Amino acid sequence: MIQTKCFPDIVLRPHAAQYAIDNLSVMVLCIAAWIYGGMENLPLGGPATALALVLSAILAYRFVYLRRMLYRIGRETLVSEHGILRRKVDYMELYRIVDFREHQSLLQQFFGMKTVSILSMDRSTPRLDIVGVCRHNDIVPLLRERVEYNKQRKGIYEITNH
Repeated sequence: MIQTKCFPDIVLRPHAAQYAIDNLSVMVLCIAAWIYGGMENLPLGGPATALALVLSAILAYRFVYLRRMLYRIGRETLVSEHGILRRKVDYMELYRIVDFREHQSLLQQFFGMKTVSILSMDRSTPRLDIVGVCRHNDIVPLLRERVEYNKQRKGIYEITNH
């Protein structure tokens, strides 16, 4: 018989620096458009200011979107919440998870962050990327323990063909 374990919920949110990593080129373009649009007597100053306004709105939306992202690792499920105007909540049963991967872009390495990819047999979410995780946050071993516990509890065994 499998003993019941007490697993406290783990709540993860992307680090705010992930915003700069994801939007660096748009931020540079937006700043350049603001500067160029603010200069007197230059051709296309008005369109540059309009472009800067549109880019600023896009950047603001992306910032709020990133800050509203939430990942909750519970005892039996991994819940992913995202969206602003239309909120979406995805539920992934932990026993369906088959593999993990951690990777870092160059900018993530610079800021001390990583992305954890979770591969599962879940039809609606076969791959879930948890972005903006602190590099020192070791969530894969915690997830692996919960996945194995849930597979044992449900009597699910993996058969491999090597």
